[in-house]
Amino acid sequence: MDAVELLLHPVRLRVVHAMSGGRTLTTSQLCDLLPDVSKATVYRHVGLLADGGLLEVADEHRTRGAVERRYRLHRARATVDAETAASVSVEDHRRVFAVAMATLLAEYNAYLDRDDADPAADLVGYRQHAIWLSDEERAQLIGELRAVIAPRMGNAPSPGRTRHLLSPILFPAGESPARTPGER
Repeated sequence: MDAVELLLHPVRLRVVHAMSGGRTLTTSQLCDLLPDVSKATVYRHVGLLADGGLLEVADEHRTRGAVERRYRLHRARATVDAETAASVSVEDHRRVFAVAMATLLAEYNAYLDRDDADPAADLVGYRQHAIWLSDEERAQLIGELRAVIAPRMGNAPSPGRTRHLLSPILFPAGESPARTPGER
């Protein structure tokens, strides 16, 4: 199974999200992070991700007679590059977006199900803004967003930090307005 197929499942995508940021976790710890998913399902999908090379074993040790593995994300393999994204069909893009939205909804519901969930205090945001951009302005905006987000993706867990999910979505929402006479 290639990386795109591996990522086209909400549970596997949630595991990838949980492993991001340089974390190393056992499957048992992943089960704790995904309480709404059965343990058997988490173990099965971790196995698929490991077999596919998206997760790698960071270390192993014996616990009560069993071998416990700590996994880490192989970030380069868990990313769909621009060339691959350009090569998939519109239907594949539709499937990818549906999985991404299902995953986002599952992650958000898991957050709301926590006893300490407080969307107002946590400054939870789910805003949508319509903006007019030329091709050049769009490329500049994407570059600026990457410049702001990328350095923070390297932040390690620490007592003063809480893990957040940020899910930017950008797509054309309609046709360009009709041009006026003389406009190019």
